Amino acid sequence: MATEENGDAESSTRRISVRFVTRLSDPYKVPNSAIAIPSDLTRFGLSSLVNALLQSIHDDYESEPFDFLIDGEFVRMSLEEFLLAKGISAEKILEIEYTRVVAPRKEEDPSLHDDWVSAVDGSSSRFILTGCYDGFGRVWKGPGVCTHILEGHSDGVTSVSVFNPEGLETVTLATASKDRTLRLWKINTEEATNNPVRVRAYKILRGHKSSVQSVAAQTNGEMVCSGSWDCTINLWRINDNNAENDLVSKKRKVEGRVEDSQLEGEAFTTLVGHTQCVSSVIWPQRESIYSASWDHSIRKWDVETGKNLSDIYCGKALNCLDIGGEGSALIAAGGSDPVIRIWDPRKPGTSAPILQFASHKSWVTACKWHDKSPFHLLSASYDGKVMLWDLRTAWSLSTIESHSDKVLCADWWKSDSVISGGADSKLCISSEIPV
Repeated sequence: MATEENGDAESSTRRISVRFVTRLSDPYKVPNSAIAIPSDLTRFGLSSLVNALLQSIHDDYESEPFDFLIDGEFVRMSLEEFLLAKGISAEKILEIEYTRVVAPRKEEDPSLHDDWVSAVDGSSSRFILTGCYDGFGRVWKGPGVCTHILEGHSDGVTSVSVFNPEGLETVTLATASKDRTLRLWKINTEEATNNPVRVRAYKILRGHKSSVQSVAAQTNGEMVCSGSWDCTINLWRINDNNAENDLVSKKRKVEGRVEDSQLEGEAFTTLVGHTQCVSSVIWPQRESIYSASWDHSIRKWDVETGKNLSDIYCGKALNCLDIGGEGSALIAAGGSDPVIRIWDPRKPGTSAPILQFASHKSWVTACKWHDKSPFHLLSASYDGKVMLWDLRTAWSLSTIESHSDKVLCADWWKSDSVISGGADSKLCISSEIPV
């Protein structure tokens, strides 16, 4: 009797015709023919089905989780519920796209620092640059392998930036600090060493009246901009030959000997308009700078004229900002609530976000678009978590819980890894992410 009841329940589940498609290459391609499947399948049931199809083709195939999209939107409920919610007919053959789940496959050993890790830049595939509250910058070739220590700041490093990250062997770096200065460094990435090389800045940039909170390089590496607690944004020239008048050569005595001179630079332009701390600056195009502030605004500036071109107000103090996504035009920002907001300035009525992600439990400290995917970004928070997002669903794709305290900074590295630093004094690397 029980068997008959189970059979009746199974037969009452509606079956729909589907065709699985993918942009993945072999061994992830299933046959293109339509099959009938139960309409009550969820993502996990669909994933099991696709894995079974792949195992029938490849004897050595190992199962892995998949995500599924219908009409460009991720399925986060049963097929029946999704079709009903979206008003999609199940009378025709339904095309379902599948893709590998975006989540780390591996956690590397953490790289330990002597204090809070407050800044990280993963734009170079050759190394990771970090800034720490102990006043040092550090260059890491990989997990636990520190090749250079940048010394000279008298207070915590708050922000770091790499110029022309995939350029020559000698790379220029910039650091910003609570000591009110920025410093520029040159390192040779090919130096073979068993111990970290200690490096002094070749140029010190002075002019801010309070802690420098953020630094960003122009795309061609000729200038750098900085945002500060003094509410201003300063622009600085990197090419010394074009700025002889704003350089002062400094020599200092150390243990009785005179060390090489350090150049000091002054800002050639100051952008004024924010009324509170400028927490984040980015320089995505040669002619434009974007800034975020505790005055609740995101501003776009014209580099040549120094004029404020546009404002977006969100009602919250902002900590982080990035430009990317579709057409490298979407603005993502986070701040003093658990929400990541995304604006599209190309659309009218840009004061309202086009998307909001709200799974964090505390302030958002970092948000960063993926360098190759128009859909993916990451976020970090005081709640100790790093989250991965896709614009095609409101739910987070993956939550990384490598830290035991607040996460203060995060970035992508080598396109398939997430790097993050926090109040637990660790640089963590989560790798093998199929984006």
